[in-house]
Amino acid sequence: MRGSGTRRGRRRGGAAAPVRSVDYCNLRNPFPPIAVFTDDRIEAMHLTALQVLEELGIKVLLPEARDLLVKAGAKLADDDMVHIGRDIVQAALASAPRSFRMHGAVPDRDITVELGSLIFQPGAGAPHVTDRQRGRRPGKLDDFRELVQLTQGFDALQMVPPLVEPQDIPIHLRHYAMTEVALTQSDKVIFAYARGTPQAMECFEMIRDFRGLSDDEFRARPQLYTIVNTNSPRQIDVPMAQGLIDFAHYGQPIIVTPFTLMGAMAPITVAGALTLSHAEALAAITLAQLARPGAPVTYGTFTSNVDMKSGAPAFGTPEQVKASLGAGQLARLIGLPWRCAAGSAANVADAQAAHETEISGWGAVLAGATVVIHAAGWLEGGLTVGYEKLITDMDMVNTFAELCTAAAADDDAIGLDALREVQPGGHFFGAQHTMDRYQTEFWEPLSWDWSNYGTWQNAGANDAQERATAIWQERLAAFTPPNHSADRIGDLQDFIAYRTAAGGAAPVS
Repeated sequence: MRGSGTRRGRRRGGAAAPVRSVDYCNLRNPFPPIAVFTDDRIEAMHLTALQVLEELGIKVLLPEARDLLVKAGAKLADDDMVHIGRDIVQAALASAPRSFRMHGAVPDRDITVELGSLIFQPGAGAPHVTDRQRGRRPGKLDDFRELVQLTQGFDALQMVPPLVEPQDIPIHLRHYAMTEVALTQSDKVIFAYARGTPQAMECFEMIRDFRGLSDDEFRARPQLYTIVNTNSPRQIDVPMAQGLIDFAHYGQPIIVTPFTLMGAMAPITVAGALTLSHAEALAAITLAQLARPGAPVTYGTFTSNVDMKSGAPAFGTPEQVKASLGAGQLARLIGLPWRCAAGSAANVADAQAAHETEISGWGAVLAGATVVIHAAGWLEGGLTVGYEKLITDMDMVNTFAELCTAAAADDDAIGLDALREVQPGGHFFGAQHTMDRYQTEFWEPLSWDWSNYGTWQNAGANDAQERATAIWQERLAAFTPPNHSADRIGDLQDFIAYRTAAGGAAPVS
């Protein structure tokens, strides 16, 4: 397994030691999804969401999007409120694919997006980064490059999101820089922002040409994805509506994700917030299907609560977990793959940060999420990605990945011979059954230290954060980019230079 922190070494006498080999690239969730609501209450939320779209409507700010909805039979009010009938929504859900394949630069990076798959992403979209050596700072392109390189090294992170916004690159040029880094420093499924048609088309062109595809091949084989956030409550703005249309037209997947905080931009109850989120997701999915029936879409939710003392977002709470479990029930009701999230509101990578990320991560996994975003590195409710946090969180992510691997239970694994060999009062350390397997049987953590106190103290008494610093530094120092074509890298750089000289592409607001 590439980049998994597995045990490697040599036997005495120079013979190569066995290497533990597992596949973390394509995971299937082994846990039956947990329900937090009864089926009749989930059905009631779904029907209420349809009622919201019919009677209350959703504000759609892009004229082209309103036209598509009206042409399908929706009713338009004077204030840009579109009232979408449930028959339109149901037709859209019927045309949305239940499963689709996303392609990396090489076949073993391809992933299937469907209910039952389990896909992880690191934290994304942060304006800041932090590490113990350089402190908290506005994100720069060099930081984005390093974080992509770290992501590339972990098989259990199957997608490369926009980990940090490079503040040193103007926004009309940023999509060039970020796409170049993602393409050249990784071979995984990558992201592009939905920030208006000009930027989307240029990202499509860069990815298409870098991967040597024709127009038809690009449209037929999803190569990248975007995330579309609705503006809760009940609004789809111009860039997001345009992104839904652009990505649908070109057959590139859209992860539709309302961001609803209970008590702030959503009702204070879990059921109320989920109902609003569900209505908004249905509206956006409907728009994408009207733009191109069969366009790959992923249902999404990011629902948590706020601290009612300050109004600040909170993550890793029981309410977030309940919302994740309920969202999974709604996703299964409509039959679509779906996106959930982990996350932390902690300001530093401390015990609070670890607990919040793991609790919310378990919530997403037990909810049956297809894609779990913000699974590693996320701090301050998304304002910062931490280098040490990414490393320590990967022990959680790799644990989830390991739980997806089957446990052997054949006769040899049951070990009757070992039970015969070791007598009562003995031990199994030297048993042949143990000696045959001790180098490969167990999962090995990345940043944990299991040595006793004396050994740990003699080795420098480094805590988890100090160990994580050493790990990310070592990984970056040893990083080798994937073996991409030098000609295609040159062509990509020429395209970017040409488009930059022509003035770039401003985002649509």
